[in-house]
Parts: sequence; C-alpha cells; structure tokens
Amino acid sequence: MAEYSDAPSTESVPVPDGEFEWHKVLDHDELPEGRVRAVTVGRRSLCVTHVDSSFGAMDNHCPHQGGPLGEGSIEQGWLRCPWHGYDYSPCNGRPPGGFADAPEAYATEVRDDGVYVAVPPDPERGRTVSDVLVETMNNWGVRVVFGMVGHSNLGFADAMRVAEEQGRMRFFGIRHEGAAAFAASAYGKLTGELAGCFGIAGPGSTNLLTGLYDAKVDRAPVLAISGQVPSKELGRGAFQDLELDKAFNDVAVYSRTVLPGSDHAELMTLACKTALVDRGVAHLVLPDEVQVMPSTASAGGPEGRVSDQRVRPPHDALAAATAAVLEARRPVFVVGHGARHDMELIVALAERLGAPVLTTFKAKGQISDHHPLGAGVLGRSGTPVASWCMNESDLIVAWGTSFSNHTGIAPYKPIVQVDRDPMALGRFHPVTVPVLGDAGTVAAALGAELDTRSGAAPDWVDQRPDVASRWAIWRDEKADRRLDDHGHGVSAASLFDSMSRLVDPDAVMSVDVGNNTYSFGRYFEVTHQTVLMSGYLGSIGFGLPGAMGAWAAVGGERRVVSVSGDGGFGQYAMDFTTACRYGMDITHVLVDNSELGKISKEQRSAELDVWQTGLTNPDFAAFAELCGGLGLTVATRDELDDVLGRALAHTGPALVHVRSDVDLI
Repeated sequence: MAEYSDAPSTESVPVPDGEFEWHKVLDHDELPEGRVRAVTVGRRSLCVTHVDSSFGAMDNHCPHQGGPLGEGSIEQGWLRCPWHGYDYSPCNGRPPGGFADAPEAYATEVRDDGVYVAVPPDPERGRTVSDVLVETMNNWGVRVVFGMVGHSNLGFADAMRVAEEQGRMRFFGIRHEGAAAFAASAYGKLTGELAGCFGIAGPGSTNLLTGLYDAKVDRAPVLAISGQVPSKELGRGAFQDLELDKAFNDVAVYSRTVLPGSDHAELMTLACKTALVDRGVAHLVLPDEVQVMPSTASAGGPEGRVSDQRVRPPHDALAAATAAVLEARRPVFVVGHGARHDMELIVALAERLGAPVLTTFKAKGQISDHHPLGAGVLGRSGTPVASWCMNESDLIVAWGTSFSNHTGIAPYKPIVQVDRDPMALGRFHPVTVPVLGDAGTVAAALGAELDTRSGAAPDWVDQRPDVASRWAIWRDEKADRRLDDHGHGVSAASLFDSMSRLVDPDAVMSVDVGNNTYSFGRYFEVTHQTVLMSGYLGSIGFGLPGAMGAWAAVGGERRVVSVSGDGGFGQYAMDFTTACRYGMDITHVLVDNSELGKISKEQRSAELDVWQTGLTNPDFAAFAELCGGLGLTVATRDELDDVLGRALAHTGPALVHVRSDVDLI
C-alpha cells in the first residue's frame, strides 16, 4: 500500500447547481462502516462508500481503466480500485496529492428512511453506428436474433434492445453460442429468410462456427455478428483478441470488420444481400468502440438492390429433358431440399406421368407419405418403398438434389438433373441431361413442352398401384416390428408409429443425428409436416436448437416438435432453459438408450470392440421439470400414446424421456 503525505479529503460534495434528482440508494443499515458497494441509478452505475459515519457516492468506473470502484475496498482511509490499486477519497473521489484523475462524485444526504444521492437526469440516448446497423438489418427483414450479450458487444446489444422495444425484432438470449447459430440456421432453412446470431469477441464468436458451418453446407442464409476488442488493441495479443476475419473466412460468403470510417449501412446491406442471394453465412465484426460511435447516417435497405432470381432453363437442355421423359415408361422423380418451394408444380407433373416421387432425407415431408405417388425417403435413412421404385425405374428426374452418397441415387440409370446451381449439375458423375434452372420453373416449362411434343399419348406406366402395393408390404413389416419387445425399453418402430398418428399434420419437426434419426426417416410417416435437420454437416446436437429457430419463425401458428438421442440432447441440454424462459411451445422427444448407439453399431460393423460409447444420464424428465418445463417418461410401448398426447397438448416446453432399446432401431 502506498504511503501518502496527505490524508484523504473528507470534504463532502456540495449539492449541484444544475438539474438533478434525489434517489434513495441504501437503507441506513445496508452498508456496514468501512465498506463500499455498487448501486444503479437509472442507467448510471455508482460506487457508494461508508466511512467515519459518512456516506460518499461517485461514478463506479475508475478513471484509469474503468475498474469497478464499487468492488474495491477501504484501506488506510482511501478507496482503492480493485484492478490496479489507484486510490481516491471515499468522500469525494479526489486522488492523493500529485495526481489529477478523479471519478465524478455526487452529493449525498442521510434521511430518516435511508441514504440519498443527487444525480443529474440520464443523458438522452444518442444515435450510434450500432443503431444504423440494426435498422439496416431490420429493413432487410431480420426479425430474430439468437445470441449472448457480453462485454465486447454491449453497444450493438443496446441498439437491439431499442429495436426490440419498438417491435422491430426479437432477441433470444441463449446458453451457448453454438445453439444460437444452429437456431439461426434452422430459421433460414425453414423460411428462406435471414435470422441473426450474435456473440462476443474470441470464444463467443468461435462457438458460433459449428452452427454456421451447418448453414453453409445446407445453403441457409444467416447473419452472424461478432463483438471485437477495441481497434487499438487488435493484433497486440490482448484478452480475447482473435483475427475473426480469418477465423470466419471459410465458413462465410462475406466477412468484414466495421471500421470507424466505414459506410456502416452499406456494409450491413452487403452482408444481408450476400447472405440472401448466395444462400450462405454473412459475418460482420464490430470493434467495441465503433459500436457506440455517434452517427447521423441513414439506414440502408433492399429497395433497388435485388430482383427476381429465378433461373429459366436453356432451350436445348429443356428439349433434351423433354425427349428423355417422352422415351421413358417408368420415370421416377427424386426431390431434394432445393425443390422445397416448388413442390406443387413438381407433384402436378408427377401426377401427369404417374411417376413416384421419392425424397432425399433432407427433403422428407415435401410430399406426403399418404399421397398416391409419395414413395418416402431414398437411401440410408429411407424406406424399401423408395428403393424399390428407383430400382424399377428407367429414368430418374432429380430436382434440387445433391447426389449425396447417403441418398444413393443410382448413377447407372439415365438421369435428368435439375438445379439452379451450375456447380451442382453432374457434381459427382456425369448425368444424361443436366438442366440449369429453378425446379418450379423447369417443371412448368417441361409440362408445357410435353403438351406441344407428345403427339399420341405417351406410354407411361401409371405406378400408383405399385406405390400402394409397396407401402402395404412395408406397413405390414413395421407392424410386426412394433411387437418386438426385449423388455429393455421402447422400440423405434413403436415410438414413431405413435408419433406418426399424434403429431399435428402441419407441425415443424427438427431432428438430430444418430440412430434416432435413421429410425425417424424409416418409420415416421409424414402428412404435411416440415422436417429440419443438419443435413450435409450431420452435426449431433441440432435437434433442440433447430426447434428453437423453428419456433421463432412459426411459434403460435404451427406446432414444433424435436427429436434427439441422449447424446444429441446432451450437447445443448441447458438451452432447454432458454425454451422455458421464452415460453416456446416445443415438444422434445428424447430417445435414451444410455449409449452413442450409432457409433456402437459402426464399431461392430467394422469388426471392432465397442468402446467408450456408453453414457451416464440423469432422469431427463426430472431435469425438464427443474428447468421449468413439463417432463414425462415412457418406458413401455403401452404408455406411448397417453404420454405423447399429454406432451403435445401442453402449452410451453415439454420433454418426453423415452427409455428405448438400443437393439430395436
């Protein structure tokens, strides 16, 4: 402790001449003699001291580096800053002799009912760079942001607070930034519109990356906002100083740091436009001091910046596709997630041809499994209905599919591939007829070409009876599997049979990764549900955050249901409290086999010992109750309908803990 030649000044602070208001800050006995504490008055944070039976009050920020004086101590009569030991008079904030810096101090008054401080009115909030950025992203349609407020993003957070108060957007505070990015990705997949995710410098931003990679590979528009250390500290090894532009370079189609002299509205406009046009991640980095810089600039918006983006097919490619369809007898359609907005036109064309419509797993739900031509999912997560139809076909027309190895489209068949992305055409192997164009535009044009070129009625086989026959065989098989019971829990066939009957036909369903997901693809029969998943990234943990993103998009209009295994739920389990905090109507079905069952299966398939796949789990229903939601448990097939029905009818978050048999998948 430094020794000073003078003692701390004990002069009290006079009542100010200008405008002020008295605010009670303490009861008489609330702050012991010789102690300090921080209090809040309006937007001001004050340090209040109690020394020699007198109370003092001053700004809570040390003028040296902003240390919280209210967390300091009284030592030898001086108020000592807890960060670097700077000393001030506890009565009026004056420093020792020879020093000039001092916090602003305020008059105090002890009254019968407590201690009062004379504080000027809060200054009027000025317009900042962050306000310009937030107004611009609102103009581009950003209505939802998921994230975590922290020390390096406070200026932007305050601008979002104002926007939320004005009804221009909603902010959802999450428990892990990864959940924020997954939720924003799910929102983009469901709506095609932008949602935001938000984190601090350093780890808050790097935590976003997994969810943002999910958005990247599934072509979902997302706006990511990173706080950053002050510009003067960048590149100097400061606390949480990372080169975020480099960190996000691979995941983002657009990433820029917002500088003091930037055209701030234009940078946000370019970020939003790029995310929407390129269907990817756009990222802005906001140094701390830039966020709160005053600004009188106008916000930007989409007016005059975008146009109709539909891609129409080239004449020659359309003619070749028409010829291929006319020559086929048993064509099948395979639709991917890229065709999700054009299903009405595609299904109408399939009905004309009598062609079964198979879906990739990502496209599950784009046609009902009860449609006469709906053949279910093709591939590893699929049904024997779809695989039989593909094997019997003489032409595959693929709409907005990636040809993933998990889907298993037969490369040896004649293929007409339709996609709006030139790089997607023939990506893994040559196709017979590559057609560049939007799925709906091509479907309409192909139908018109068939009208003009068919002549005599084409010899297409009406495959509706085949589809019905194969479904009957598969449903009989599923019924047999529902009867399997080893006494170790519920079978997947039983669970998804109940869910097929009980989940609202127009629900949004977010599914995770693992055996539970493969079983969902095989056994759950969609009516008109929309299914979301971590498609090409295949990231465990997507289920619950994806449901949160879906609820932010459609909550109150459609039911939201999520499915995960115990491994997937464990990734972001604490964000169940987020669902509870915001009253999200989400029913989460948790399939618990106390194991990373998919990995155990893969170890056995590789003729390896099963190793380190066991899980130690809590009572998840009790966990849900502790979080503030409804928690229910199912251990037998006979309980399924009752418990699922209660959970689906519940208003607010509900979790159904299904004790499942790892061998009955």
